[in-house]
Amino acid sequence: MNKRSRFILVLIVLVLCALFLKPSVSWYFRTPADVQKIALSSLEKIRDESEKRAREDVASLVDLVNQDSAASLDKSFDYVVKAAKKAYKNAKKPVPASMGVAEVLSAFTSSAELQGVIENRYRKMYLKAKDNYNNSVKLGLDLSGGMNIIVHADLDAALEKQRETAEVADVEYFKKQAMTQAVETLTSSIDKFGLSSPVIRQQGEDRIYIEIPGQADGESVNSIIQGKGILNFRLVDENATNTFSQYYASVGPEAFNDDGSLKDASVVPADCEVFGYYTKDAYGLDQRLGYIAVKKNVALDGNHVKSAQVSRDQTTGQTEVNFSLDAEGAQIFAEFTGAHVGERLAIVNDSKIKSAATIRQAITGGNVSLSGGFSVEEAQNIQKVLQTSYLEVPLKVESQQIVGASLGQQAINQGIKALTVGLILVLVFMIVYYLGAGFYAVVAQILNMYIMFSILSAFNLTLTLSSIAGMILTVGMSVDANVIIFERIKEELALGKSRAAAISSGFDNAFWAIMDSNITTFIAALFLSQLGTGSIQGFAVSLAIGVCSSVFTALVISRLMFDFNTEVIGHKKISIGWGVKQ
Repeated sequence: MNKRSRFILVLIVLVLCALFLKPSVSWYFRTPADVQKIALSSLEKIRDESEKRAREDVASLVDLVNQDSAASLDKSFDYVVKAAKKAYKNAKKPVPASMGVAEVLSAFTSSAELQGVIENRYRKMYLKAKDNYNNSVKLGLDLSGGMNIIVHADLDAALEKQRETAEVADVEYFKKQAMTQAVETLTSSIDKFGLSSPVIRQQGEDRIYIEIPGQADGESVNSIIQGKGILNFRLVDENATNTFSQYYASVGPEAFNDDGSLKDASVVPADCEVFGYYTKDAYGLDQRLGYIAVKKNVALDGNHVKSAQVSRDQTTGQTEVNFSLDAEGAQIFAEFTGAHVGERLAIVNDSKIKSAATIRQAITGGNVSLSGGFSVEEAQNIQKVLQTSYLEVPLKVESQQIVGASLGQQAINQGIKALTVGLILVLVFMIVYYLGAGFYAVVAQILNMYIMFSILSAFNLTLTLSSIAGMILTVGMSVDANVIIFERIKEELALGKSRAAAISSGFDNAFWAIMDSNITTFIAALFLSQLGTGSIQGFAVSLAIGVCSSVFTALVISRLMFDFNTEVIGHKKISIGWGVKQ
């Protein structure tokens, strides 16, 4: 590879690394702590916070213009001024020369329109921060603090319980379905608990891995895990729903306390509760469409559901959800539906309303059909909700590890200190021992760390203490490659070769020695990453990345710096150690 090609390759790599690192830099160094807190929460909470802050800003602008009709806007509202000018133009009205608070408010037809502009700004800010977090290097629990839990799902017990009411034709399919539902139920429950960005995934056939960053109450989390999502059927109170909708339109998210209860309980009758009405969006996330008031009295408990499936009506072609009840449930449901024909019945799961269908007639026999113009996806989501009532999967916490935030910060400081001190000592040694050539090793070492962090960010990998250990080991290995190259160059100089010839021969002779040692290390790291778990895997991944980046910086970047000083600057001699004669 000639010098021009090498330069272009290095330039491309460095630019790509900058793009990969951008989300991490934005998240950890440019995003305020209060914005990070909201961005780490659920999309629903982001929407509520955006709406709340927009309402507050509109109220502050109205108060400001009431106090001083000639008041001017702060620069932080420049985007509102821009939207106001656009509104004037769309309405074919002259744009005022001076855009004060009064002129901005006059540009919009209502406060709701202005609130929408401001809310959109907050929403974009929080979602951008969330996107930066999702694409940045994550800190492991040993650095950020938090809780690590492994849960065992007793699928055999779930199978035996199901066989008490119905025969299971395909055991493997049932266990797979039960496991999937257990993961989804835990995800929903823990997310509702308000924990930031929990990691919940299946591990093996019957275990669930849960990782919750930040501070969390272990007892509360355990109660969620060992508990079960409550599913029941309740009657919708239309009058209370309409009354609350009008109330919510005026106060917004301020209608609720932090625990989800109403601040003003008198808004709805004492025998009613208000829950959010949810459906799944295009990303499979719960999307709140509004609020519905339902009776506190449970019409039918979900434990009476025996099975649920999605089908299509042979006459209308509409997608339906059919489920069957046990004998007791069938009798309860027949009596209840017969007494409330024409009213809506809501399916409530984990304090979320997933469906609210109208009762057309008394439903007898225990076989129930839900229809209402559902799409296939909506019907499948309702089916999953119903399945939580009869897929009884006992869960047991097998292991739990809690790392305090202060301990995590201490680990970060110690890890950074170890990496920094080790890097500085190695670089000082290289400069003192190899003089000018040692400076090339310093640059290559810094770029090596830059590339490593960029790759971690590009693949959204998690940085742990073991990962930092792998990086520290990489520092030594990277310097080792430079040492081999420099010693080969010194040998060529001792034979009386010129600077250019010595550099060329030195790199050529060192190539396979470097590749042999790094390939064997990479193979070992590869096996460790595949066979190891936890900290071992983190160490192996960072080591594998470090091996690749150190080879690139030693053989490509170092060679480019040597060639640049030889062919472009025109140096005839080389500073590569004490007592080296040329």
